[in-house]
Amino acid sequence: MTEIPGEPAGKPISASRTTLSHIMTANDTNLLGTVHGGVIMKLVDDAAGAVAGRHSGGPAVTASMDEMAFLAPVRVGDLVHVKAQCNWTGRSSMEIGVRVLAERWNESTPATQVGSAYLVFTAVDAEGKPRQVPPVLPETEQDERRYQEAQIRRTHRLARRRAITELREQRAAQGFDEL
Repeated sequence: MTEIPGEPAGKPISASRTTLSHIMTANDTNLLGTVHGGVIMKLVDDAAGAVAGRHSGGPAVTASMDEMAFLAPVRVGDLVHVKAQCNWTGRSSMEIGVRVLAERWNESTPATQVGSAYLVFTAVDAEGKPRQVPPVLPETEQDERRYQEAQIRRTHRLARRRAITELREQRAAQGFDEL
């Protein structure tokens, strides 16, 4: 990748990749006795935020969460590992991919994947305005695949936003007063 004057130098994906681990306790449970999805989502957002801040070199805020998938329940006593990395960057935005794994805290069995999500973060300056981020540099074939998939998700997000905006404008022009 050729550097462009005035743009920050690219950063490899491994420079900001992180893992957050947490043992689930009774305080984390829902009415069904399993770990509340909101607890897992907070861990996902925390890990993704750390990656976004590391990659961008400063503050970054959650812009959206896409495709949060809960694949299996998490139980009290599970050691949860939230693995996150920057998959793609735009001018001021970053897609962070997250995998959630769980294993029993007192067993030596392998962790299993219990969730995944994609989040978009925007890097911000001291006034809360978007600021430029360094391009992400995929390092492996898997990183390159994730980068390409992130571009597809971005295209879909933008198309969905555009279609919804157009529909709302049409309905407003027809005199519908919607919330």
